[in-house]
This record gives sequence, structure tokens and C-alpha cells, in this order.
Amino acid sequence: AGYEYFFSWLRPNDEAEKVNRQTIEDEGTSLERLLHGIFPKERLLNYIENFILYYKDSTKIIAQNHQFIGVNKAIESFEYRKERKGKLGVFWHTQGSGKSFSMIFISRKIFRKFKGNFTFVIITDREDLDGQIYRNFLDTNTVSKSEAARPRNSAEMRDFLGTNKKFIFTLIHKFRFDIGKEYPLLSPRDDIIVIVDEAHRTQYASLAENMRNGLPNAQYFAFTGTPILGKGDQLYQGKTYDWFGGYVSQYNFVQSIDDGATVPLYYQKRVPEVLIQNDNLSEEFYEILEDENLNEKAKEKLEKEFSTELHIIKRDDRLETIAKDIISHFPSRGYLGKGMVICVDKFTAVKMYDKVEAQRKLELKKIVGEISKTSSEVQKSRLTKKRDFLRSLEMAVVISEDAGEDEKFTNQGLDIKPHRKKLNTADANGHDIEYRFKDPEDKLQLVFVCAMWLTGFDAPTVSTLYLDKPMKDHTLMQTIARANRVSSFTINGVSKTNGEIVDYYNVFRNMKKALSDYALGDEDGGETPVHDKSELFELLDEAITLTKNYCEKLSINLEKPLQKKETFRKINLFKSWADTLLSKDEYWKEYKVYENTVSSLYEACKPEILEGQFRPLVPVVQYLRGIIDGIIKQEPIDEKRLKIEELLDESIVTSSGALFLEEGEPKYGSLKKGNLLDLSKINFGKLKEDFKQKTFKHIEITNLREFLKQKLEIMLTENSTRTDFADKLQDIINTYNSGGMSTENYFEDLVKFAEEMKTEDERWVREGLSKDELEIFDVLKKEKLTKDEEIKVKNAAKHLLKRLVEEQPKVLIQDWFKDSQSQIKVKSAIEEVLDADLPKTYNKSVFQEKSKKLYELVYEYASRGLKWAS
Repeated sequence: AGYEYFFSWLRPNDEAEKVNRQTIEDEGTSLERLLHGIFPKERLLNYIENFILYYKDSTKIIAQNHQFIGVNKAIESFEYRKERKGKLGVFWHTQGSGKSFSMIFISRKIFRKFKGNFTFVIITDREDLDGQIYRNFLDTNTVSKSEAARPRNSAEMRDFLGTNKKFIFTLIHKFRFDIGKEYPLLSPRDDIIVIVDEAHRTQYASLAENMRNGLPNAQYFAFTGTPILGKGDQLYQGKTYDWFGGYVSQYNFVQSIDDGATVPLYYQKRVPEVLIQNDNLSEEFYEILEDENLNEKAKEKLEKEFSTELHIIKRDDRLETIAKDIISHFPSRGYLGKGMVICVDKFTAVKMYDKVEAQRKLELKKIVGEISKTSSEVQKSRLTKKRDFLRSLEMAVVISEDAGEDEKFTNQGLDIKPHRKKLNTADANGHDIEYRFKDPEDKLQLVFVCAMWLTGFDAPTVSTLYLDKPMKDHTLMQTIARANRVSSFTINGVSKTNGEIVDYYNVFRNMKKALSDYALGDEDGGETPVHDKSELFELLDEAITLTKNYCEKLSINLEKPLQKKETFRKINLFKSWADTLLSKDEYWKEYKVYENTVSSLYEACKPEILEGQFRPLVPVVQYLRGIIDGIIKQEPIDEKRLKIEELLDESIVTSSGALFLEEGEPKYGSLKKGNLLDLSKINFGKLKEDFKQKTFKHIEITNLREFLKQKLEIMLTENSTRTDFADKLQDIINTYNSGGMSTENYFEDLVKFAEEMKTEDERWVREGLSKDELEIFDVLKKEKLTKDEEIKVKNAAKHLLKRLVEEQPKVLIQDWFKDSQSQIKVKSAIEEVLDADLPKTYNKSVFQEKSKKLYELVYEYASRGLKWAS
């Protein structure tokens, strides 16, 4: 797995522990925490047995630190279910931290560890959330379709409970009953485990009592991404505690960002003139808007009591202004992830789609005209990228279906039919709209919603939310969490480091209270996990200052190219700085950290940083990195030039728009041409003489060293026994970095090492073997072989390769390394050849050692699909 799939394990016993990362780093105790947290025998076995899933038989899902601790606490609570009288607790893990998989871990472990004929009843409050959780259980093979049920009403629920289904997935609305009548008993069983997920407190009042009456002896968990018990003195007040008990596990928003389980969020109010200032809206207004399928009574209430507010939100000129801003903002971001436009109702979602689509066409027409007129390659490149993005941009409206909706939308002057067709039709690959939006490579990039996909929906590459709907409290927190998922998917070389929320309604006047109540747990006064985007600019300025200060310590003045326009075009200035940074590995490695920080923050500050807030030192920092990358990776610098030119402020762009032209491309790569690394072509004597005349000696050293590293990688793939060469090269580098030799001696040692590599690279010819035969010979040979014995070992190498690759019966059949009987046949074939061909001086222990090493080599190559063993 790639590095992005690894995560920290800093909390051995308590997922709510407040971790001081700086202290852990200073004391060097992170490994100690990991060892105590997961590696005691019983914990490791518990993890392997109960916390590894396979999603759709293709993707491995493993529990993170907070899930492992939280699920085990829930299991302990279940173990004492009789003492707890069915109140198993509230499992509060913030949005994006994997709650649905935690449910799966809990259910699987209960079935595995406890005796009983258990039935899990998974209760949600929305159809789409119910479907998502149901599919997760199916796709991880936690339940089969025959073992699961999705009742349409309470009568069906009673029937399914009587047939001992393993899982029942239902909505809390199924517990509705006639007012004044007592809800009927569904089942007296005490082996029913109810998990209530994100059922809002407003619905508990009318429906949870019915749930309790229908299942009086069941065991109850509540899962939530937002706290539903309150905090501090309010912790044990209200009916939530009466129904579920206290918190069984807590993991808040701030902790998830700190652990890297989610990314930080930044918000901004881009268009102040469209913000709504009404602070006197009732709770009822927010509650009604949470449900996109309003009944007639709710619609009537909205139209009568809140008509003024709705009219302001849906005013046509206001929506037009927002649509223009979305088309300006969406293609100009740094990380071009997917986006969601959250609208006040279904009609507005369709209307906004139409307006944004109209603006997209107008913008495309404008860009095409500008491309044809501009003579600047820099401007043309920038416009072309924006044009291509807008051309490929696909959008969709995602709203639930209503009876008679065609007529309702027509009465509003809108057409729902093409949107409904898109929602209900799979694409050419058989993928539905949800699959496509979650696929990072799919061209479906922007969706318009009002309630669907705002809870329990994970699309990791969603990075931008456009909010234009009144929201508060848990609904607001659940919504903004759509953008906080971690994604390893890079777009145009840019990684997702944060999510962005663009606030058009003025939602963030409610944010401070929501964050206090729902994100920080009991950490009052803690740092908020959602920041104003202006803080990104402050972080960027700080990173630029730190980079500048670091370079000044090395006598590199990054301001110099900005003081005189022409200096920026002098490649030698940057080459001299590159030479300084390459004089020690630690200099270059540290500079890369600074440059990475500056570049990632610069991307996060788009598009606003391109709108008059430019930082002129950014291109200087990046161009210096590009120069060194060109030296190390032997890359042409043209592409980097164009990228840097796009960054440059007008104050340093020349009238012609062209930069870096005076000295032409630096001629790096004298040792490497194309993909050919050929030691035989190097004149080592001339190489040493030329070095004496070079101005930038560290660049020459880096050039040679990187060439040797690349060549050594190739030689190691040809012959795995050459690891001593890799060790020797690293020893030379380490000696120089520690100050143990001069620059001249360093270069001389590298040249001498290159000559030794050349001798080794040509040895197969002198030995009269192929390169593959030489590797087998090197594995088989031992010290103090006579000439006659050496010939026999060479013959054994030739014979063995022929036996494995050519002779019958064939032993290297497809996937032989996966089958124990086939493995035995390969081992036997190796031992038979060696027994017949090796000299008699190979005693039993040496014979067994060589046979084992050769088998391991063949197994390694075969299992990785390499060379002659593939």
C-alpha cells in the first residue's frame, strides 16, 4: 500500500485522549505508543480477527486507532447488556471517521464472539442513508441479501423479526402510529440489537417511544456524528440518556483532523451582497427545510410564515450572481476536486443548475475569444486549461422523486425530466450517478442538491461546498463534513490538503455555536476545526518568511530576482543557489520541505490569490526547486518555465511576456541520454579533468551521483546479489555528509566507484554467462572455489535456468507460488539439478542453504511477475 494508506496510532487505550504531538515528537515516544496500543498479543490477534474487511472483494478496509478502541468499548458494553438494561450507549464519532464501518465491525464481532441468535435492526432517518448503509453491509459480505430485510411498514417488521433475519434495515418513520393509540408489541426478544444512526432528536420525541414499546427488551446503541447528549452539566439530562445511556465512545471533529482521519475545512463569504442577515428565524423553519419531501401541511406553513425569507433566498437576480461566481470560482481552484451546490429546495436546485449551465456556456464563449486574441503564451496556456476544464465539466441535479413532479416543476417554469432520467439511468459502463460522483476520474464534477447526499455520503474527492441554504447545529455540521474526507487522489499534481466551504447564505453566523456544541467535545475554548480562508494566506506568508530565512542562512537571497527584472532571467543565479543547496543532502531535503509547504498553501489559496493577492516570492521558491529537480531527475525545464511564468505577478513579467530566454536551457544530463544509462561510454579521465574547471561543483557531483543511483537500480534488478554496491555508495555519501572528506575527494570517490560499477556491469561477458545465469551463479558460488569447481557451478547455473524455463515437465506453471503442491515441485526441480551438477565439496548444510536461497529468489520473481520467472 502507498504511504497515504498509513495512519498514526497514538492513543493506546482512550480514543478521546488529547494528544500533544509536539511532546511525543520531542520525547520520541510515538513508537512506544504504537507498541502498547496494538502489539500486545491479545490486541494484535483481536485486530487481525475482527478489524479487517474486504469491500466488494477488491478493497481492504482496516480499522483506524479510534475505531479499534471505540468498537472494543462498544463490545464491552454489550457484554454487560443485562446490567445496563439494554442501554448500550451513544457512539459519537465525528463525520468522516468511518461510523458505518464501525457498525460493521461491531456486528461482525458480536456474531463471532457471543452465542445467540441475534438480529440487528439498523435504523436511520432517510431513505438514501438507509440504502447506503445497507449496501455497505452487503458489499463487505457482512450479510447476504437472503439474510437481510428492508420492511415497508411495522407489520412487515413484526414478520421479519419473527423469522429471525440477521439484519433488518429500516427507517425510524416506520414506527409512526395513530396518536393516542399504544404502539403494538413487535417482538419480546432480548437478542435484538438496535443501532439508531443519525436519527435527529426532533424525531425521537414522537417515534422513539414507539420504538421502545415495540421492542421493549432489545439492546440499544445510538450512533451519531454530532453529540446528542449535550456537554458538561447537560450530559445526563433528557430522554436521549433515558433511551441509550451515556457515551460509550467519543471522537470529535478536532481529534479527527489532528489524526489525519479528516482534512481541515476553510470557509469564505465570496459575494457579500448576496448574504442574508435575518437572525430571527425559528427552529421550525430549519427543521422544515431539512426534509426535501415536504408534506402539504409543511409546504403551506413555509409559504405562509416564511414567504419573505424564501423570496429573498430565491430571488432571480441573487441566484444569477451566485451562478456567475460559481463558474468563476470552480475552475480556478488549486485542487480541482468535486463540488456540491446546496440549495434551499428542489426547484431552486434545478434553477441553479440551469443558471450555472448558462454561465458555463457564456464563459466558454468568452475564453475562446480571448485565446484567439492573446499573443502571450502564458495567458494562452492559462485560458486553454480553463477552457478544457469547463468543456469537460459535467453537472447533475440530485433530488428525491415526487409523485406528479413533472407538473409541479412545469408550473415553476422548470423541466425535471432530463434530470430524473439522468438520476435513474446507468451510464455505458453500468454505473449509476452515485458511483460516478464518487469515482475521482469520472467527469461528473458538480452536483446540485437540497437534502440528498448531505448525510452518510462519502465521496473523498469532494473538496468544495457552495452553501445557499439556511442551516444550523447538527445539520450544518453533517453538511460541511462532505468536504472533510481524506483523498490520496492527486489532480494535476495537486493533493487534497483541505476542504473549502463557500457561504452564500450567511450560514457561518451559526457556525461558532455549532462548532462549540458539535465539534469540540468537552474541550471548551479549543481551537476551532473550521477556519476563515484568510488564515490560509497568513499561513502562506509565514511559510514564505520561514523559507526566506532558511535560505538567507545559506547566503541565498530570494528577493534578488525581484529587485531587478532582468536578474530573474539569469539562469546562473539560480544555478549558484542550486549548487549551494546540493552541497549537503540535509540542505536540499530541508529546502524541499519548505517548498512543498509554500506550494501546497499557494494551491489552497486559489483562486483568490490570483485575484490581486499575489505573493511574488512563490515563483522564485518554485523555480529554484524546478532547477534542482531538473538536475536530479534529468528533466527538461521547459514545462517548469511555463508553470512558473503563469505564477508571475505583472510587476515582473516583461512586455513580451517571455522569460528565461537569454541563456537557453541548461545542459544537464551529459551522462544520460534518453532512457539509456551506459557506463561503457564514460571517459573517466576526462570526467575528472572537466570537474576541475567547473564553477558549480556540487551540481556536477549531484549529476554523477544521481546517474550512479539510477544505474545501480537497473543493475540490482538484473542481479539481486549486488546489494554490497548499494551499501558502498551510501557509505561514500554518508562520509561526505558528515564532513569526512572534501568536495574534490568526494567526486574522486564517486568516479572510482563508477569504474568499479562498470567492471561489475561487464562481468557477465567475462564469465561467459548470460545476465540471468550470472545471478544464479552468484547465488550458488561459495568462497575458495577451484577453477574446476567454478566451471561446475557455472554449468549448474546454466542447467538450472534451462530446467526451470524450457524443459519438460514444466514446473513454473501459472500461479504456481499460490499452490503448495506446485511449490514442492519447483523446490524438487531445483534440488535435483543442484544435486546432479554442484561439486562434491558442497556439503549438506551448504547445499540446503543454496537450494533455499535459489527457491526464495524464484518465488520472489514469480510472485511479483518479474524476469524469466513471470
